[in-house]
Amino acid sequence: MSRGSARRPWTRSALSLHRHRVVRFGLVGVFNTAFSYSVFAVLQVSALHVHYMLALVVSQVVGTLEAFVLQRALVWRSRGPWFRELMRFTLVYVGSFGANLVLLPLLVAVGHVPSLVAQALVVGGLAIATYIAHREFSFSVHRTARPDPHTAPASARDREVTGRGDRER
Repeated sequence: MSRGSARRPWTRSALSLHRHRVVRFGLVGVFNTAFSYSVFAVLQVSALHVHYMLALVVSQVVGTLEAFVLQRALVWRSRGPWFRELMRFTLVYVGSFGANLVLLPLLVAVGHVPSLVAQALVVGGLAIATYIAHREFSFSVHRTARPDPHTAPASARDREVTGRGDRER
């Protein structure tokens, strides 16, 4: 242990925690959610008074592109073929968008929830679903082929997928 980390053990553990993929995903997700929600809100409350469904489409397209760039670079640290990853990533977001298209009008028209509140509720639930989908589909090749050295050891499922197990130890 270096002298600096001996004096401040919390610094070392905080930096270690920051390196975990889940934490990076969460931080990027929080930023992306705030960014996309801000686009949605600005379109709703601006002088344009964009209908909430059109605001949803615009915020979804802009947010998806921004999320892909940040997740690819910061979360998954991918160097794979960007177009294939973008297509997979987009499929996940299309599914999320489809769910949003159903849930938002249900909450607004049927549940009489204000559109800004309704969108916040929908986004929160979809965040969990998109994390799982990106982990298992969008960037799954890179997760199993090049595990993040800062995360916990590979699970039994990962060892089965990659064909590595006890024989490498």
